[in-house]
Amino acid sequence: MTNANHKKDTGSAKKDTGQKTIALNKRARHDYALEDRFEAGLVLQGWEVKALRAGRLQFADSYAMIIRGELFLIGSQITPLITASSHVIPEERRTRKLLLHAREIDKLIGAVERDGYTLIPTAMYWKSGRAKLELALAKGKQSHDKRAALKDRDWNRDKQRIMRKHNKDA
Repeated sequence: MTNANHKKDTGSAKKDTGQKTIALNKRARHDYALEDRFEAGLVLQGWEVKALRAGRLQFADSYAMIIRGELFLIGSQITPLITASSHVIPEERRTRKLLLHAREIDKLIGAVERDGYTLIPTAMYWKSGRAKLELALAKGKQSHDKRAALKDRDWNRDKQRIMRKHNKDA
């Protein structure tokens, strides 16, 4: 006996990867030379999750710090929604704990304490319904390094423009 109403999945519907960007720290690429990147979970309160879903995050001036073997996000601001619960007093700029494996934290401790790196958040996104933070090991750029990076970026853009024009004419 066959079921005539049973249809095969043809894959025509878009597959949701479950990953959506909440915020990007574009200034980090300008101010720092970014090296290794790590994905960390966050310990959040209920009102913070709702505010993140509404995209109310600012972390341009934030950084991560290792305190007693644990990792914390400092300086980020999650603006509460107007409809936040009445029994919770929201604190916008509270220090939030980051979740990483112990071996990753050990690696970060070594890089920060011995090599002089800074931990900078570069992006926050949803992954399988959970908020994740992308951290980068970074070294600060001097002003002449920033100018050189801008110069290189402009030259690469001009080079691409010239190559497109040259290929179009050929």
